Amino acid sequence: MAESQNIEWKESWRDEYLKWICGFANAQGGKIYIGTRDDGIVIGVNNPKKLLEDIPNKIQNKLGIMADVNLLTEDGLDYIEIVVNPWSFPVNYNGEYHYRSGSTKQLLRGNVLTNFLMTKTGLKWDAATISNIGVDNLDQESFDIFRREALRSGRMTKEDLDITNIELLEKLDLVVDGKLKRAGALCFYREPEKIIGGCYVKIGKFEGSELLYQDEVHGSLLILADRVIDLIYLKYLKAAISYYKETRVETYPFARDAVREAVFNALIHCNWADNVPVQIRIEEDAMYISNCSMLPFGWTAETLLSTHVSKPYNPDIARVFYRAGYIESWGRGIQKIRDACKSLGADEPEYIVHGEDIMVKFSAFQSAKVLDTKALNVTKDVTKDVAIEIKILALIKENASITSTEMARQLSVNRRTIQRGLDVLKSKGTIERKGGKRYGYWEVYE
Repeated sequence: MAESQNIEWKESWRDEYLKWICGFANAQGGKIYIGTRDDGIVIGVNNPKKLLEDIPNKIQNKLGIMADVNLLTEDGLDYIEIVVNPWSFPVNYNGEYHYRSGSTKQLLRGNVLTNFLMTKTGLKWDAATISNIGVDNLDQESFDIFRREALRSGRMTKEDLDITNIELLEKLDLVVDGKLKRAGALCFYREPEKIIGGCYVKIGKFEGSELLYQDEVHGSLLILADRVIDLIYLKYLKAAISYYKETRVETYPFARDAVREAVFNALIHCNWADNVPVQIRIEEDAMYISNCSMLPFGWTAETLLSTHVSKPYNPDIARVFYRAGYIESWGRGIQKIRDACKSLGADEPEYIVHGEDIMVKFSAFQSAKVLDTKALNVTKDVTKDVAIEIKILALIKENASITSTEMARQLSVNRRTIQRGLDVLKSKGTIERKGGKRYGYWEVYE
């Protein structure tokens, strides 16, 4: 029998094998056999009685755990079996944390160690409290976005939301002993980079290895969730236009529902402690959405694509996004992404895991690709008008009856700027005015 996840063969005992026992205890448990070759053939040990006394004592003294140490006999040869159970708390050997993965022992370091310790102790990075940001420092627009989306999704009622901001934070379990959790600050503080330097989203349009233009979207996680998708589809992508009878049909090369779900997943599962932003790379034939994170222990990219339980890297942030109606709570996000790609006719997404980085690759739906020659000449500075369009769209989504005069007042720009933005949105088929000027309203087409 070959060595495996749960079995290790050793010819003789060495104290360094306490590291292997440590690795088994931190993983799924396992057995070590002393007095056997690598292929499991018993060769025996010379001092079995002494080992039966020494090994349990060394395990307890060095690792602080108990293990069953048994004397076995085969063909007249004595050998030792050490049975290690998985332990619910982290086990260390001289301050080192080892972990059994496959048939190898790994020494945990850096963020992998941090993630392991948090998983074992039940603590999460986003649940830690902070002292330099209070409720009074939080952003009202972020609260407005949350209330609007939570009400629209039906996850919370008007009565649930008609409370003060501090009461809402308490209801969302984002306050502990009067102190704000990291999750509360990242979701509702307009300048989260003052807490975590890389808390933003970077988007780039590429042709081969050449960067054509890019944007950085800054703000609370709720502002990022509210802005990023519109920016991608207004600026970075062009829809193929067709008509069904009198109805105009726009088809983008990437399924909007799939991209939205992937972006929300990246914001929720990102290991923001790495100070690296969520990055979105858009090419003619593919879109890549990546974030720093680590899969739960024992998971692989294949696990993500199969039915699995929901294990968010940042549970408190995930709860805010769930209450806002942005995500489901049953680990169905990836299945929704796959279904959206299938509905469009595009290939299923590919998940790529590189150590502490997780990336999802979307392949473009070829029939919807449109060569946007105008976009190829755009520079980094084009986003002023696009930003206005996004803000106008947000106002319309919040109040379909809003007038251009009111938009200009709220955005502190003149009506001419508002009208230009409205004209662009109408030309793209994103919005349409219904009814007259006085009693009309705006219709938004996703």
